[in-house]
Amino acid sequence: MKEVHGTHNALPDDRNKDVLIYVNGELYPRSEAKISVFDSGYLVGDGIWEAVRLHEGVLVFLDLHLDRLWAAAATVGMDLGMTRAELTEKIWYTLNANNMHDNVHARFMVTRGIKKTPSQDPRLTISGPNLVIIAEHKKASSKSKAKGVTLFTSTIRRGAPDYLDPRLNCHSKLHEVMALVQAIEAGADEALMLDINGFVSTCNATNFFMVTKGEVWTSTGQYCMNGITRGNIIRVCEENGIVCKQKNFSLFDLYGADEAFVTGTFGGVTPVTKIDGRVIGEGTFGPVSQRLSQLYTELVHREVALAK
Repeated sequence: MKEVHGTHNALPDDRNKDVLIYVNGELYPRSEAKISVFDSGYLVGDGIWEAVRLHEGVLVFLDLHLDRLWAAAATVGMDLGMTRAELTEKIWYTLNANNMHDNVHARFMVTRGIKKTPSQDPRLTISGPNLVIIAEHKKASSKSKAKGVTLFTSTIRRGAPDYLDPRLNCHSKLHEVMALVQAIEAGADEALMLDINGFVSTCNATNFFMVTKGEVWTSTGQYCMNGITRGNIIRVCEENGIVCKQKNFSLFDLYGADEAFVTGTFGGVTPVTKIDGRVIGEGTFGPVSQRLSQLYTELVHREVALAK
């Protein structure tokens, strides 16, 4: 199998073969963790999710992730059936059962529940929400930052908020998968996606930034996932006197940029070296991107220190 390169590259860890998966209050070995074929998430993509990093015994930016999950639940009309404190307790229950302390990626997914029969209709749900928590030992590969990633601009657009708001972190990711398939077939690592007006929006699984003449540019945020790491990069720019503009810009602006990078919960800041076959800047991890990566790391350490 050809090695997969991208922003979610993790170092191999044999401990993941034996992790316990949380499914509705019970822990199961990885090979035995299952959900019903009548689950609404499986049937129609009716579910929402988040993923957080465990860093030195602290779930970093957990409150921001819970804010986004509860906002998503309100958007799709889903009663989560638990409080924030109860969900947090379940996450820690899973982490402690797996003896996890650092460099862990914890993904928690909530679907509307089990359906009486295959259908979109939420009134045919016959159970409470299904909660699955998958925690894995995942340390980001340093090769990703050293090598950077390449992007291909997909013909699949990020849609308008009046049919599926791009800020909604839901299980319905098929359009993003389609964009990624295009990028892979074009020989790139991941997909760059434009908004409905043709401006640069985001990537299929990460948020996008470019650097020009010392300024950091990112999209308006209207047509992209409201990424926690994206917000924190904007935050560290403001705290450190770095100009960061949330604005419309096109491929015309991007192809002549000095640097580009993407952000995400798992990889933090990852440089982009090529877009559509064009080398961006020097094709390396540029100085502004490196500085922001360091400032973000320092922010994570501050959050850990405050939590202890």
